[in-house]
Amino acid sequence: MTQRDVVVWGGGCGGVAAALQSARSGADTTLFTPGPWLGGMVSSAGVCAPDGHELTCWQTGIWGAFLRQLEMEEPSGLDQNWVSCFGYRPLTAERILQRWVTAEPKLEWRPHCRLERVQCQQGCLRSVDIHSANGVETFSAKVFVDGSDLGDLLALSSTPFRWGWEAKEIWDEPSAPDQCRLESEAFFQQQPIQSPTWVVMGQLHGKLAPQRADAIPHIPFDRSIASFGLEKTITYGRLPNGLVMLNWPLEGNDWHQGLDRALSADAEVRAELTQEMQGHSKDFLAALSECSGGWIAAGKAFPGEDPSLALMPYWREGRRLIGRSTVTERDLLPMAKGALRGPLPIDVQGRCTSIAVGTYANDHHYPGGDWPLATKSVRWGGRWSGTPFCIPFDALISESIPNLVMAEKGFSVSHMANGATRLQPLILNLGQVAGLAAGMAVRHGCAVGDLAVDAIQSALIHEPQAPAAVLPIWDWPLWHPYWVTAQEQGLAQPEHLDASGCLSGPRASTLIHPGVNQAPNQPHEVGLSGVLTGNLQEGYQLQTAEGIWPLITLEPAVHRWLSASDQAGQTVSLRGVQNPWGPWVRITGVLDQAN
Repeated sequence: MTQRDVVVWGGGCGGVAAALQSARSGADTTLFTPGPWLGGMVSSAGVCAPDGHELTCWQTGIWGAFLRQLEMEEPSGLDQNWVSCFGYRPLTAERILQRWVTAEPKLEWRPHCRLERVQCQQGCLRSVDIHSANGVETFSAKVFVDGSDLGDLLALSSTPFRWGWEAKEIWDEPSAPDQCRLESEAFFQQQPIQSPTWVVMGQLHGKLAPQRADAIPHIPFDRSIASFGLEKTITYGRLPNGLVMLNWPLEGNDWHQGLDRALSADAEVRAELTQEMQGHSKDFLAALSECSGGWIAAGKAFPGEDPSLALMPYWREGRRLIGRSTVTERDLLPMAKGALRGPLPIDVQGRCTSIAVGTYANDHHYPGGDWPLATKSVRWGGRWSGTPFCIPFDALISESIPNLVMAEKGFSVSHMANGATRLQPLILNLGQVAGLAAGMAVRHGCAVGDLAVDAIQSALIHEPQAPAAVLPIWDWPLWHPYWVTAQEQGLAQPEHLDASGCLSGPRASTLIHPGVNQAPNQPHEVGLSGVLTGNLQEGYQLQTAEGIWPLITLEPAVHRWLSASDQAGQTVSLRGVQNPWGPWVRITGVLDQAN
């Protein structure tokens, strides 16, 4: 038996984040993954146009560090498509993660593994049996982290878990169905979780011919381009060098059938599901290729027999922990009409217990029409953005097994709330929290649940390599010198974090707001001059000598400048990054303004 401080069963991006932070926190850590790659959603599952956490005030933690490294290593930049502000190649992401893992002397990574068995003793996990090329080996640890998409370790630990829908009567979630519907409508049995997607990569060749089809004749894809047309459907997930991520929810390659098979103990049943999902995505690519006259064809992005197919499916939902607290839809929604954040989790002593910030709007994937969801979006910076919400530390741990921590989307969250909590940026940062807590528990010789939340929060804010926000404060990006002070003051006096996500009260007056010119320069920036037209709600445009560019910004200071007064009709000089596929210019700073 091999003894380690922390064992991470991975395969998801939360798993690699947990392993990295555990090792950086001083714990001897082993990460096991079932495949040859590390990164889950951000690399091996091919979901390389991340949603959420796009604003610079949310680009913190391992997510922020990962994003900044991607910006340096993608020669043509990340402004590549219209669904996201970030598009990158899977191999670029995987190289970054493998380099980070290799650089940690306390971290061992073992790929191509299978989790065989979990041993428990006196209510704690004691060891796991891992099958690899070396045969079956047993590893014991003080803390175990589940960093898998489907909650594999959670399932084998015999810990109770959630799978599927919960009735509105449980938590009074506005978008949840009532118990009567759950029991009477076949849909909820046929569709227990959100639909996954097996990403397939295409490659663009030349230009799309002007005489192109306006519909795909092949069922089940015949309505897939009805909403946006062929070109925008294809370029939705465009990546550098004309690589294209096909992860299309509108009658595209989401998979809806027999999802309970994902939990089967029978390997042949799971393999059948894999073949169906892969075949469906390849058929979608073939239909788009035929319809576009070969403009898109199979791409090469992954190792293996078929380099167009991701190494694993994109699971939007899996088993979910029953934790010491559960994040529900009520925790995501703005506090009141017009508010710009969700409620803070406050314990009985009046302390805020948030350890991570989520921002995604809420998005559920099922067959048929969109599921009606309570709104949690705001028009911000010339585009729609999700209002931020908090994840409490108790959602990562349970009372039943005190040395198990969840690092992936299977933390304690309701089915409805999972639609907003499952995205790459938040999961990377929740994995970071899980790894930090595991390392701290080992160092202090205590149970994970006995750690002081304020110690975890302070360690996250002051983390040397990837400092992470724990409060939804809009004003200060990570690069601003007052970012740490703002986070600490918000924790010390959470009552002074107002509904707009800004600090108020006497102590807030000591913080100087960032000016519009202070954001660091970014790769691929250009200078632009012209006349500003439009307005904040409908969108701004910059009328230049070359044409008209729609404008967006991810910078709080630029948004504040646009909001301060009616800027329309002013001649301005800006710096920003052009995205012809958006199409828009992402404004990073204001250089000059003249009447």
